[in-house]
This record gives sequence, structure tokens and C-alpha cells, in this order.
Amino acid sequence: MAKAPSTKRLLIDKANSRVVIITSVAAFILVFSLVATKTLISQAGYQNHVISAKKTAVAQLRANIKATNTLKTAYAAFTNTTQNVLGGDPGGKGAQDGNNAQIVLDALPSSYDFPALSASLEKILASQNVTINSIAGTDDEVAQSSNTGSGTPSPIAMPFQISVTGDYQSIQNLIGQFEHSIRPFQIQTLSIAGDQNKLTVNIGAQTFYQPAKTLTIGKKVIQ
Repeated sequence: MAKAPSTKRLLIDKANSRVVIITSVAAFILVFSLVATKTLISQAGYQNHVISAKKTAVAQLRANIKATNTLKTAYAAFTNTTQNVLGGDPGGKGAQDGNNAQIVLDALPSSYDFPALSASLEKILASQNVTINSIAGTDDEVAQSSNTGSGTPSPIAMPFQISVTGDYQSIQNLIGQFEHSIRPFQIQTLSIAGDQNKLTVNIGAQTFYQPAKTLTIGKKVIQ
């Protein structure tokens, strides 16, 4: 017949079981605390990154608002003048008239418009007492329609050809008009035939337009 365990042995076994339970609970609490602490530290670090990024964004926004106000003041001073940069009347309709902002837009348009260029060329030629033989070029509006704007726009060439007839002084004045025009013109080819009283000039040149600059407000993911 098996001998019944002694009371002392039962107490020892009970104590051992209690120690195992306490140790297990303590180990669980310790592991949970370590994991929770790591998570909290990671979350705190993330929140610090977010707060830092927000502070940077707010500082940039305040700087942008200040720059915008400065720009508005400068723009008003640039356009609200009694005389434009060409010496003309800002409210007039003559060749040298118009406010400074409109003159800048005329100098480098933001869209491709060959018919408008042809009309501008015809106006320049007519003012120099020459006979217009032809104004030619390629109306590439369909192909250029994709150039609507970007963050870093660049000037795009608009080639054209003109042929005129006039005396020596008229032709000289015409070349000077292109050189001093508010709109940039690059004469690439030039051929002259005839005598001093009647010269026929064929010019191959190009001017430019520049698509508008676009501003994109983006989003930044904080990790």
C-alpha cells in the first residue's frame, strides 16, 4: 500500500506551484511592459516627427504668406505707374501703350498662338513702310496644345519666315525694330536682293512662348 505524502511535502509542492505561477505572471508582465514600452517609444518618436514636420510646414506657410504680401505690393507698384517701361501710356491703345504686366505677357506669351504672331508681325512690318510679300510659318497649335504648363517651364521656339520689299532705309529700320522689340526675335537667315531703292528681303527667324509655371501643393508621408 502506497504511503501518503507528508504534510511537509504537500506544503513544498504547493509553494513550488505558487512560485511557478508568480514567476510566469511576472514574466508575462515584464514582456508585456517591454513590448508596450517599445510601442509607446516608437509612437512618441513618430508623433515627434509629425509635430516637427507640422512646425516646419507652418513656418513655411507663414513665410509664403509674407512673401505673397510683398509680391502683391511689388506687382501693384510695377503695374500702377504713370508711364510703362516702353515710355507709353498704361491705359492707352497704341503700339507702346499698355501696363507693364501686359507688356511682359506680350513679350513672352504663355500659350502657342501663331495667328496672333502673324498679326503682330504684320503690324510691325506695316509700321516700317515696306511692302509685305509674305508671312509664313507652321501653325503647330495641335502639337503644342500639350504644353500647358509645368513646374519648370522653358521657352519654346516659334519659327516663321517673312518676305518684304522696301528701300534701304526702310529695311534698316525694320531690322532695328526686330532688335528692339519687347518680344524676343532671333533672325537665323537673311537674304537681300535688289538695289538701294528697291530691296527684297527674305528673313527666317523665330520668336518664343513659354508655358505657364504651375504650382503643385503636395503631401508628405511621415514615417
